[in-house]
Amino acid sequence: MKSNILSLQNISLSFGSHVVIDNLNLDIKDSEFVTLLGPSGCGKTSVLRIIGGFLSPDSGKVLFQGKNINNIPPHKRPLNTIFQNYALFHHLNVYENIAFGMKIQKKSQREISEQVNKMLKMMNLQDFAKRNISSLSGGQQQRVAIARALAVNPKLLLLDEPLGALDLKLRKDMQVELKNIQQKTGITFVFVTHDQEEALSMSNIVVVMNHGKIQQMGSPISIYNEPQNAFVADFIGESNILDGTMVDDYLVEFAGKKFKCLDFGFKRNEKIDVVIRPEDVKIVDNEFGELSGIVTSVTFKGDYYEIIVDISGFKWMIQTIKFEKVGDTIGIVLYKDDIHIMKKSEYSDKYGDYTSFSDEMYDMNSKFEDCK
Repeated sequence: MKSNILSLQNISLSFGSHVVIDNLNLDIKDSEFVTLLGPSGCGKTSVLRIIGGFLSPDSGKVLFQGKNINNIPPHKRPLNTIFQNYALFHHLNVYENIAFGMKIQKKSQREISEQVNKMLKMMNLQDFAKRNISSLSGGQQQRVAIARALAVNPKLLLLDEPLGALDLKLRKDMQVELKNIQQKTGITFVFVTHDQEEALSMSNIVVVMNHGKIQQMGSPISIYNEPQNAFVADFIGESNILDGTMVDDYLVEFAGKKFKCLDFGFKRNEKIDVVIRPEDVKIVDNEFGELSGIVTSVTFKGDYYEIIVDISGFKWMIQTIKFEKVGDTIGIVLYKDDIHIMKKSEYSDKYGDYTSFSDEMYDMNSKFEDCK
């Protein structure tokens, strides 16, 4: 069983009256790829900076392999940080940038040369050793920054939205590269992003944050399939979130109908939130549907259609390969494993209806019609 390499215990941080991190506890195990995920201002970058030593918490402990490192400055911590702007030295070439940390550590020239060449090969930068940083593309600079960080053999690598400045294709390529590098080196990665797809595709563990608190922590699959509250369900992908009543174990009522589900352990007739992912909704002819509604917008997404359907005044999102026309009345069918039940929380009734999305699409369509 893997041991904890890092533990944050009761970490709190405020700027004036604004609470940034609220009594946060987090254990990170050795060799994991952990992503801190959440919207801007949720506290994820502040957590990273506290781990790196660039911020001091108001209270709580940062333990590295069981040792309190609260008072250890950043450059003496057994970890390294890659920032969004890479922070490369433009007066040094690629080789010199990668070698910089080892020179500070007073490594021998032979050790430096061997390690830099190893990093150049790992990052596919063998032909760029003498190149100026300013002559490199964004992706190449990114790889230099990673090579420089890995060259000093850190036990933990912190990555503060390092892919944010890259274009979409390069960003996806670098996601694959970073995941491969982490698996190859076995170094623990703590990665910060607000991009849900990035977090789900790269990480072993995803930590979803909001308002300075951890909302849920787990594997990408468990976070997506079993969200614990409406915030997580809405932030991770798209979700239809409806008010419901848990009639009994394995039986829930919502949208005026009763459905079988896989959930149990709730109080009888307890008010709950129901989550249904858009890709799990099956469209059928109206007469065969358990529920029926009117299509209010259709958006082509390349390999599927994103459809907004008004079902008794609640706007559902459905993702399907089947084309439907605006104004059509359709039926939908739900299987019991399409339905996920969550307890009511502070986020209940704040997410889940696509009325604003539909109105936005309607306005855009109206403007388009006016231009024809």
